[in-house]
Amino acid sequence: MIWNAFILALREIRRSVMRSVLTTLGIVIGVASVIAMVMLGDATTAYVTNSISKLGSNMIIIRPGQDRHGPGGDTTAKRFTQDDITAISREIGGLKGVAPVSSKGMQAVYGNQNYSTSIDGSNNDYFTVKDWTFESGRNFTAAELQGGKAVCIIGETIHKELFGDQNPLDASIRLGNFSCQVVGLLHSKGASMFGSDQDDLIVVPIRMFQRRISGNQDVSTIMLSAKNASGVETIKNSATSLMRERRHIRTGDEDDFNVRDLREVVQTLSSTTKMLTLLLGAVAAISLLVGGIGIMNIMLVSVTERTREIGIRLAIGALEREVLLQFLVEAVVLSSLGGIIGMILGVSVGVGINLFFDLPFVFNTSIVVIAFLFSTIVGIVFGYFPARKAARLNPIDALRHE
Repeated sequence: MIWNAFILALREIRRSVMRSVLTTLGIVIGVASVIAMVMLGDATTAYVTNSISKLGSNMIIIRPGQDRHGPGGDTTAKRFTQDDITAISREIGGLKGVAPVSSKGMQAVYGNQNYSTSIDGSNNDYFTVKDWTFESGRNFTAAELQGGKAVCIIGETIHKELFGDQNPLDASIRLGNFSCQVVGLLHSKGASMFGSDQDDLIVVPIRMFQRRISGNQDVSTIMLSAKNASGVETIKNSATSLMRERRHIRTGDEDDFNVRDLREVVQTLSSTTKMLTLLLGAVAAISLLVGGIGIMNIMLVSVTERTREIGIRLAIGALEREVLLQFLVEAVVLSSLGGIIGMILGVSVGVGINLFFDLPFVFNTSIVVIAFLFSTIVGIVFGYFPARKAARLNPIDALRHE
């Protein structure tokens, strides 16, 4: 019986192709919009996660000042010292690297080329913590770190801006009033998700930075890296307790420093993008309801046009449930066809948007299935009332209908 109803539904759809296409258009747009929006949201979330992972795996950042003072911390808060770095390395286990960092913007000059960049003073753990590999050259030697020798390691942007296609190794660049020998070139990481160029930097030994650039022994940031992800929370708690002790903060008083790990940033940004995805998906789903109303409207018109046909079927012995099933199947076929076309269109649009914005491709099977099932449910819900109206027609009145 269902198969016969399906065949009759296809026959009626072919009879009025243009009207059927216009009827399913709302479903097509609704399903395509939901799938495309969710794919875009998932791709954005994946992009955020991948971009943050480039900053360093299992990274923990300690800055002076309280969190409310923003990413740079409170400029009036007490800075860290080399003794703090030594204490962290000695007393906290499970660390892959401990890197003190002090930064300052400066002009780098080589020959006739000059470029404004950021100078980071640190040690070799800086590259371990940030998962940075070398394109060519080497790390700082122990003698260079201990003696604060004027050597530096540059990013790819500095290489292009100052040296072009030349080999930068062993060349000397001028930073302020002193020269610095290039001993290493970092592998390019590209732009971060925040828009900053990660390759736009020059790294020098921390002692050299303190002696020739900052003129003091302060350390503005401490970067830690855990050996494994499971140890991040333990290290954060240990670092917090140790720094409170070293900075003589009494019980009950607020910290004058903040300890954060990149997982918090990932969770915050991911939850934001997921919320936006849900919002966009909900807005797009409204068009599915509009499409359902369109199906109900057309089916009501179809019942009116086919009143005499319905009357003949009832008169020769067709049951009410058979007439109900016929019109219900027709509504479901229309919505399902719209759902299938919408699925294809939505995935195509989603892939196109991801390629245009250079986002990773994330195929969400569940949302595709849900969107299709929802389109089918829309056909059932909005097709039931016209189908019931057709089934309850009085055969005599229906036969008299012109």
